[in-house]
Amino acid sequence: MTDLMHKANFPQKDEVTIGLVQMSMGVDPKSNLEKAIKKIGDAASRGAQVICLPELFKSQYFCQEEDSENFKLAETIPGSTTDAISIAAKKGNTAVIAGIFEKRARGLYHNSAAVIDSSGKLVGVYRKMHIPDDPHYYEKFYFAPGDLGFKAFETEHGKLGTLICWDQWYPEAARLTSLLGAQILFYPTAIGWFPEEEESAKEMQSAWETIQRAHGIANGVFVAAVNRVGREGNINFWGSSFVSGPFGEMLAKASPDNEETLIVKCDLSSIDTTRHGWPFLRDRRIDAYKGITSRFLG
Repeated sequence: MTDLMHKANFPQKDEVTIGLVQMSMGVDPKSNLEKAIKKIGDAASRGAQVICLPELFKSQYFCQEEDSENFKLAETIPGSTTDAISIAAKKGNTAVIAGIFEKRARGLYHNSAAVIDSSGKLVGVYRKMHIPDDPHYYEKFYFAPGDLGFKAFETEHGKLGTLICWDQWYPEAARLTSLLGAQILFYPTAIGWFPEEEESAKEMQSAWETIQRAHGIANGVFVAAVNRVGREGNINFWGSSFVSGPFGEMLAKASPDNEETLIVKCDLSSIDTTRHGWPFLRDRRIDAYKGITSRFLG
């Protein structure tokens, strides 16, 4: 596998333009990949330097049921999908974050994000750390928890943190990724509501957005969450992909039900400005946090 600990010394940049591809997925993986590649090209032509696709973008969200046939959707990293994305990244001179159903070995699978730089090189892989097991989100049937730890990948467009969907709710994940130097936390996502939850859908979506923007505030970093749209099985995916700044300010937000690509300029120098005024990292009591590694202290 490509070196997962890839490091490079890139000149520090004050600005990066990111593209979030909010899309719907059909039943044919090949068509989904072709659509994603086209959208990568479109985003690159609009100036995107880092492009992020939704979680498990190549298929519909198969975790709504426990079916061993779905393991046939998995593939290796590197593999045919990362090869195709690498070509698109190099052609567009853009980095790409792509959610992959990773086949690590026979009978061993992960929900992963491959990070590819603008030269087409596979920089590394992040494997989803927090695996849910809820009605129609039966991910524990398919995925082993990530064992590569939290990651921040160095690219020519900044240091990028990758977390995936259920990781969104955990402040520890955002903190540790930020402490690794990530300037932008990317959250490829597949989240929505069930028909019987329609009355509470807005509250659920608000909580989802609020906690991620709070991670940005607590760590003084940008947050970029990209979701899918459309109805798949029992889930209405609520879109609403967004980018927020290092004090949680909303920079751009997509619609709840349409395919679209957000193109957002991020002023990385504002991380310094925000952290000077709100020095949360300086004032952390690292000597007093031993209990954080316990399951419960009550």
